[in-house]
Amino acid sequence: MSELPSVPELLAVAVQSLGGAERANQLTMASAVANAIDTSEHLAVQAGTGTGKSLAYLVPSIRHAVQSGRTVVVSTATIALQRQLVERDLPRLSAALEPSLGRKTEFAILKGRNNYLCLNKINSSVQEPPDDQLFDAFAVSRMGREVQRLNKWASDTETGDRDEVVPGVTDRSWRQVSVTSRECLGKSRCPSGEDCFAEKARMKSAQADVVVTNHALLAIDAITGIQVLPEHDVVVIDEAHELVDRVTSVATAELSEAAISIAARRCTKLIEEQDVDRLDGAAEAWGGVLEELNASRWDVMPNGAAAALALVRDSAWNVRTALAPSRPGMAASDPDAAAARNAALAAIDEVHDNAVRALTAFDEPDPSKRRDVVWLAVEDQKGSAKRVLRMAPLSVGGLLRARLFAESTVVLTSATLQVGGSFDGLAINWGLPPQSAARSDTAMASGAEPPTDETKIRWSSLDVGSPFDHARSGILYVAKHLPAPGRDGLVPSYLDEIEQLITAAGGRTLGLFSSMRAAKAASEALRERLDTPVLCQGDDSTGALVTKFAEDEATSLFGTLSLWQGVDVPGRSLSLVILDRIPFPRPDDPLLVARQRAIESRGGNGFMAVAANHAALLLAQGTGRLLRSVDDRGVVAILDSRLATARYGGYLRASLPPYWETSDPAVVRNALKRLASAG
Repeated sequence: MSELPSVPELLAVAVQSLGGAERANQLTMASAVANAIDTSEHLAVQAGTGTGKSLAYLVPSIRHAVQSGRTVVVSTATIALQRQLVERDLPRLSAALEPSLGRKTEFAILKGRNNYLCLNKINSSVQEPPDDQLFDAFAVSRMGREVQRLNKWASDTETGDRDEVVPGVTDRSWRQVSVTSRECLGKSRCPSGEDCFAEKARMKSAQADVVVTNHALLAIDAITGIQVLPEHDVVVIDEAHELVDRVTSVATAELSEAAISIAARRCTKLIEEQDVDRLDGAAEAWGGVLEELNASRWDVMPNGAAAALALVRDSAWNVRTALAPSRPGMAASDPDAAAARNAALAAIDEVHDNAVRALTAFDEPDPSKRRDVVWLAVEDQKGSAKRVLRMAPLSVGGLLRARLFAESTVVLTSATLQVGGSFDGLAINWGLPPQSAARSDTAMASGAEPPTDETKIRWSSLDVGSPFDHARSGILYVAKHLPAPGRDGLVPSYLDEIEQLITAAGGRTLGLFSSMRAAKAASEALRERLDTPVLCQGDDSTGALVTKFAEDEATSLFGTLSLWQGVDVPGRSLSLVILDRIPFPRPDDPLLVARQRAIESRGGNGFMAVAANHAALLLAQGTGRLLRSVDDRGVVAILDSRLATARYGGYLRASLPPYWETSDPAVVRNALKRLASAG
């Protein structure tokens, strides 16, 4: 193959073809990504909103794929970004670069198997056993209607992809027409194997230059050791600030009485009744133990829990043994029976493995060295308390280091990767060594040494900045005069402050609250005080609310966590972002508390490394809602005085864009009035 044009040349072609303008920080990022790929050195890139980071990593990725013949994997955290890449960026980029590269770029999207319709399940009579909620007549009728709609859709769809079902359906309904990897019969054994949507998606991805996937599938590929993704040598992780949480979520297991009972029901008619009854009895015994305990983290195994878990483990193994191996040709001769057996095996294996995981979690006497954190969660479910034991990894750094960074060149990017002015906070959680051998600021020291091996992992970091002039375009207002937030919700002085700010802005406000309770309380109170409309998350779908907010300048929108990261409203409709408090994690979050304690046991500052880093990332995401285009102007108002008065305030502010700062409410109100009248 003749030498391909350089990355800067290809980027110039792409930008010109797509009608954009050259951006110095976009070129800087694209060149850094190309260098990382060439040198096999991992790269973390912070690229502010407006950089055009998708093009900056796609152009060098495509060039590498075409030149080497190898696939590049691009992983995202959100469906919205996946769709943007597959439906907009990659098709346009493929067409723009075809003359320069000599051929079209092939791309594909790949999701977990349970995201695709299973034709064998659609064609079989095997149904999911009902869970307890299905005794609700409304839930039953709704599921029936949705499954009918899915059956009709099955004859029309070309991809079988759940995301194409509009309007969407509940998880319970989707389970009636899909299977997990464990439940799948396998292409060679399944009567519908040749037409399988999941297999077609995998085959397409194997031929692609660029495969777009999600952090969850990336985690499954790493955790199971079973190759889910096609062969690749480069991974680009967009929205990398969410990587640890997404991997942790995939690696979290749970065990409840209901889950064991459902697994037992799957085995009815497949094995002897007494074996099913024994597992049902184990489920009851486990439920009885959980009923006597309060929601809390387990530092030691509670009395009676080990015996109940051993009973679950042994009963599940007994059932598994009774589910004899399938007969040769069973899938072809009796696909319903084969599917039922596979579904039963998958459920039983999960129960057995989770019981073993819980039993062995306490083998290491030192909690700071354990693999898992174990806790009992009590959740309200339609008026009744659901009790479930959860197990999550204390750290995913070792897993990512061994199964991601050791096997591919990895580029990690996001608008927010620096916490406290450094990449080290996230890097250590990813399993990478800190860049600074000695830290001058002891508050930043995590005390958590990353996993080590004989191979030195090399990585570099780069902040390409932002096209926005934050100091001229935005004001960071910290309401230093307000009392520090307490546990009693929004006090009158907070509501007065919010009212005055929104009145000065003429609406046009995004209110980001640390809890849904606070968002609802504020919206109810402010609707009585303001002449302008106030929408609240939960009143309608989030997408519909954001659309209404964007279309009417006088409207304000209040909400919680998903709005901190998911709102993109450029222009005059958003001139004020209010944050009610620093978004520290809940002090009773069992996993984060365990991670803090593990760091403290090594001499580090657990609060700074876990709670403050968590808050810093969310603050950066929340404040990033303000400026979405170079013409935007406005104010970020943080009502939590601790940002100005607490020792950690400077560390948190170092994670934010360099807005012009003030704590004078009169200055801010006047600025908002000027913006409102400038229309």
